[in-house]
Amino acid sequence: MSLSVGLDIAKQGLRTTSEQTAILTRNVTRADDPYASRKVAHLITSITGGARLGTVQRLADEALLENLMRSASSHEAQLAIADALDALDATVGDPELGASPAAMMQELMDSLQEYAARPHDAIAARAALDSAVRVAESLNNASQEVRTVRERADADINRSVENLNQLLKEFDKVNEQIIKGTQAGLDVTDQLDKRDELLRNISGEVEVRTVLRANNDMAIFLSNGVTLFDKGPRTVSFTPTPTLLAGQTANQVYVDGVPMTGSVTGRIAGLMEVRDTIAPTYQSQLDEIARGLVEVFAESDQSAVPTLPDLPGLFTAPGLTGVPASGVVVDGLAASIMINPNVDPDAGGDLMRLRDGGISDPLNPAYVYNVDGAASYSDRLHGLLEKFGAVRSFDLSAEAGNSATLINYASASGGWLGEARSAAKSEADLRGAVVTRSVEALSNATGVNVDEEMSLLLDLERSYQASSRLISTIDNMFLALLEATG
Repeated sequence: MSLSVGLDIAKQGLRTTSEQTAILTRNVTRADDPYASRKVAHLITSITGGARLGTVQRLADEALLENLMRSASSHEAQLAIADALDALDATVGDPELGASPAAMMQELMDSLQEYAARPHDAIAARAALDSAVRVAESLNNASQEVRTVRERADADINRSVENLNQLLKEFDKVNEQIIKGTQAGLDVTDQLDKRDELLRNISGEVEVRTVLRANNDMAIFLSNGVTLFDKGPRTVSFTPTPTLLAGQTANQVYVDGVPMTGSVTGRIAGLMEVRDTIAPTYQSQLDEIARGLVEVFAESDQSAVPTLPDLPGLFTAPGLTGVPASGVVVDGLAASIMINPNVDPDAGGDLMRLRDGGISDPLNPAYVYNVDGAASYSDRLHGLLEKFGAVRSFDLSAEAGNSATLINYASASGGWLGEARSAAKSEADLRGAVVTRSVEALSNATGVNVDEEMSLLLDLERSYQASSRLISTIDNMFLALLEATG
């Protein structure tokens, strides 16, 4: 080997070592980046016998990445559900505080018993009325919370759709850079890391599957097969519904006009489940409780030969002209249930009508129970207590049972909410643990180990020193030759 060839090899070694050092430095710099993968330099032997940098490859594990994406989708869905159920649980609160609808109704029942024992006592009558007011208010407030949860979920869906569209636009740019860089033989490992980061963020919003094609081109599909990205992003569209009343159907999310339904999961799917299933189911339970109250306190025709229909008594609602059919949900009744003003002294009503009847229609004596106006009359109050304790029918679609006493049904509703909340929280914790393990597994397989990189850096330093010494030696030999020939 001539001195000139040796010098070229040594210089090539310095350049190669410098390039390898730059790659190791990139690894160490991004060691704390959860989206960074380790880059590995591959050397090839040159025609002169030296080595030069061939390609830069990143460590990747598609199976682990796919598992992480799937886990992240499930986790985000469960987090959305758990957060919503936490908010709904505020309508029940701590059982010891007695703020739930079931506790309020038990308080009303106790007040009625005290009033029945002292039917002449206006203070006892007022206490019973106040208890009834609190029952109505608890249902009103719970319904408002359900509406708030639904509307918040709808607004969050809109934000998630906007975020998803933005992520797809960014994915399009990075994917194009990767395709062009691959075709040109450039190092695209950092762009591949960025694309994986975008995929992980996309999977938080909606579960996806990917297909890798020539030149590192990638297509994205929803888990139900709908195309989300193929040579360009598909349009994800959604029209929010600012106001969502009980029983009102909200808008769907569409991908190029196709509804995002089926086996899709992710934050958007979790929010849709909250908005369209969980919250409406709980609302139906509240509406059934409200309907049961109207039914229990309804007044009937007291004529010798009854011909008139039953009418709402103590509990009514705007526009409610009759007693709703048994066992059928009346959408929104819990949001509007109120105390009949005919019995409320603050609204110009007569408090004694709670004992005597005639709340439904003060002008029609057929609905008066205490026809003699006796101060000791308590039959109506005892009758209400019997109705409170009677088993009645409820709509099975509300998922709290179809046959129970009113208070037991309200307790079952609270139990349904508590069980759903506990299950959602446990599932969210489990999914979170899976995500953590998936991240760790992917990091172990593809991430940067600083100790290992520093060890390699020391090896490169020695290689650099060896090349430097070779150059110095050849330089001395050239000087010796020049002196000898001079």
